[in-house]
Amino acid sequence: MKKWLVLESKRDYESALTRVDELMEMNPGQKTDQGRELKLLLVLVERYEDEHYPIESPDPIEAIKIRMDDLGMTQNDLIAAIGDKGTVSKVLSHKIALSLRMIRNLSTLLHLPAEVLIKEVKLKAA
Repeated sequence: MKKWLVLESKRDYESALTRVDELMEMNPGQKTDQGRELKLLLVLVERYEDEHYPIESPDPIEAIKIRMDDLGMTQNDLIAAIGDKGTVSKVLSHKIALSLRMIRNLSTLLHLPAEVLIKEVKLKAA
């Protein structure tokens, strides 16, 4: 068994991914040496990816639209969370920002984390 250290290069990362694949094929028990090695490698790989390949939060409005599509919702379904039809339209077209009340309501309605909705929205000129 190779002694693993912090992944510091792309070569280390790729080597770790190869070993993860090998271990996954074995399907080791959690309390075996291979199971513990797999768990360690997954932590190391995740840390490397977080540092070198960060994933930014999506634009809040795009997140709302995607979630609406997932749930088969229309703009009318957002009226209770946002306000009247005109306000919903302005929010979805990036003309006005989400208020704290809207963020809370949308988070509950769409089952989206508030952290996604709280990000600053780039507004378009009216």
